[in-house]
Amino acid sequence: MNIATHPWFLALVGLGAGVVLGFVARANHFCTMSALERMWYADDSRGVRTWMLAAATALLATQSLQAAGMVDTASSFYIHSSFAWIGAIAGGIAFGLGMALVGTCSFGALVRLGGGSLRSLVVLVVLGLAAMSAQKGLVAQARVALSDNFAIDLSDKGGQSLGALVSYWTGRDLSFAVALAAGLGLLAWVFRNRPYRVQTGSILTGIVIGLIITFGWWATSYATQHSFEVIQIEAGSFVVPVADTILHAITFTGVVPDYGVGLVLGVIVGAALCAAWKRDVRWEACDDARELGRHLAGSTLMGFGGVFAMGCTIGQGVTGISALAISAPLVLASIFLGARLGLAYLIEGSPLGAFRPSARQPAE
Repeated sequence: MNIATHPWFLALVGLGAGVVLGFVARANHFCTMSALERMWYADDSRGVRTWMLAAATALLATQSLQAAGMVDTASSFYIHSSFAWIGAIAGGIAFGLGMALVGTCSFGALVRLGGGSLRSLVVLVVLGLAAMSAQKGLVAQARVALSDNFAIDLSDKGGQSLGALVSYWTGRDLSFAVALAAGLGLLAWVFRNRPYRVQTGSILTGIVIGLIITFGWWATSYATQHSFEVIQIEAGSFVVPVADTILHAITFTGVVPDYGVGLVLGVIVGAALCAAWKRDVRWEACDDARELGRHLAGSTLMGFGGVFAMGCTIGQGVTGISALAISAPLVLASIFLGARLGLAYLIEGSPLGAFRPSARQPAE
């Protein structure tokens, strides 16, 4: 019997991948929100470069495996679904605002929970419930009416993949060439900064995170090839899988947890192991009702926004980019805009501060 046919295969390999991901992220303080804040307010672009290195690594590794027939990103929802551009923009802005209010994204909340943050537990529960509502509940009705009904169907052109679209327009298969150009372009920007080239820990962190995303693509593609069950091809996202984890925890549906649920639990375990190893476990709660209110509002925005945008900073920012989904850069730009507006409100007293010329620019 092939191991991929075992009902718990994906959950267990997701758990293993998540442990590595959570450990590495906590050990090296990998957090998109703090990276953006340091870039905008301290001229420190190291965190953003590490995050971009993860995306570039995932892109080049994933597309190489796809060219070898070992990965099938074209069957993922990032590519075969219609291009819901309204959801990408509105959801991205909402997610960015939410993570500014919380101080981290959904992935960062999982990493913090592993270190004892009870605030993050509250954030993840509310985020998961909001994601359920936006995916299958009352808010989903608004999502369909406002976003899905205006989505652009690109199925006749090969889907949302930039490589497929370029190949369609040119009449030649240029998918890998497009991926190579995009990946090398990202790497050129990452290593353009001379001081960053000697940041060995940050560089290894970006590479490992990118390879874990590629591993997810391979694992779910491999399981699809050997299983008689319908399997969702995915690699790493932390909005809907958080909701799925909560659902599995509170009710038995007869469905075995999938790769995404295993990954979510693994990140918590990996972060907890790192925190224990570093003796960095600290039980933390909200200081007052005002902080709690900000976390509740932010996690709700992230839950709604992540479903509308079909991903988060990892789901679209690394996984979506690795699949060359055209939605990824649009969602990312929207998340960055939302985060910038949120930080300007919290730090400068007004979201209009995001547009003031005095705002610091990232270091080259």
